[in-house]
Amino acid sequence: MSSTPTSFPSPAAVAWADPSRQALFEQWFASVQDAQGLSHATLRLASADASFRRYLRVETAQGSRIIMDAPPDKENCQPFVHVARLMEAAGLKVPQVLAWDQSNGFMLLSDLGSMTMMQVIDPNAAPPLGLYLQAVDTLLQWQLASRPGELPPYDEALLRRELELFPQWYLTEHRKVTIDADMRKTLDEAFACIIQNNLAWPSVYVHRDFMPRNLMAPTLPTGCGPLPPEGAVSPWGGPAAKLSAPPDNHLGVLDFQDAVYGPITYDIASLMRDAFLSWDEDFCLDVTIRYWEKARKAGLPVGDDFGEFYRGVEWMGLQRHLKVAGIFARLTLRDGKPQYLADTPRFIGYIRSTCARYRELKPLLRLLETVEGIASANILAYNKPQAR
Repeated sequence: MSSTPTSFPSPAAVAWADPSRQALFEQWFASVQDAQGLSHATLRLASADASFRRYLRVETAQGSRIIMDAPPDKENCQPFVHVARLMEAAGLKVPQVLAWDQSNGFMLLSDLGSMTMMQVIDPNAAPPLGLYLQAVDTLLQWQLASRPGELPPYDEALLRRELELFPQWYLTEHRKVTIDADMRKTLDEAFACIIQNNLAWPSVYVHRDFMPRNLMAPTLPTGCGPLPPEGAVSPWGGPAAKLSAPPDNHLGVLDFQDAVYGPITYDIASLMRDAFLSWDEDFCLDVTIRYWEKARKAGLPVGDDFGEFYRGVEWMGLQRHLKVAGIFARLTLRDGKPQYLADTPRFIGYIRSTCARYRELKPLLRLLETVEGIASANILAYNKPQAR
């Protein structure tokens, strides 16, 4: 970490909509300032996300720290702390909790850097295979640490609640569509099929937003992490176990507080069908095959047929994109964050391409294309991709 720079924006650069919350913050900051060596003069905004959380950055003589500002009436920090401990125990590089005012929602964290994987990627250049394989190894390490009972289940009830965000917020609120009985029947049948397919896969730890925006770039040249040691045993009886703890040049992991215990297909779908970045299907297939091959070798329950696994990834990705389309519409209409809805065409493209592959999803495809005013192309039903 670098030493404290000589010049930063003034503290006034951190705006507070609620003076009473600012007063609580100043009181908490003063209580930890000396023990943690924090320089108030260097306090500035680091980032904000789609939730009600935001992050500040502050300097110490040993380098920078991050402060999470999470109003307790809107955000529960307990899952963040619990998942951070699970990830740290698994050997992942995550922010360490240095101080926590649980009642007021302020937390001091170690700083993993200012550049995400997303920020170091040039979307107009060739996709960075090395970085994606490093993300794959990070994901494997997380999944191999899985134990039931530690995280909330990603069960039928949660999957259904997430899917309902699409008709509620995207169709009704954003597109101003009145959902009649026939449309509701189409949605219900498609959602039941999506849930059934997704829950058919074994459960592991699921980050739930595993994508380049939530992975911190390494400070040293990128590369691939190690595979599990030969001869170790996984929880599923396969020949592998947890990977060794990563050195500082591994990707850091952020935004994990919504982690659950659910289908193994979810996080690789999230990584390769990103909410903010798209690659050609050949590249997505290549990385997914490499993940599947490594996961099989590690003893993770991904099955012996890549075609079936890729089908599972597509169905899981479809659930995610229907959910995210609803969430992004809600962020725009309810929370005043219109920048997220700008990525809607990406989701519609993902949803259409997946629905076009499977006969049972053709009614959902026709519904969506009617809403979007898109002329449907005659695309053949799904053929299994083959592993290399």
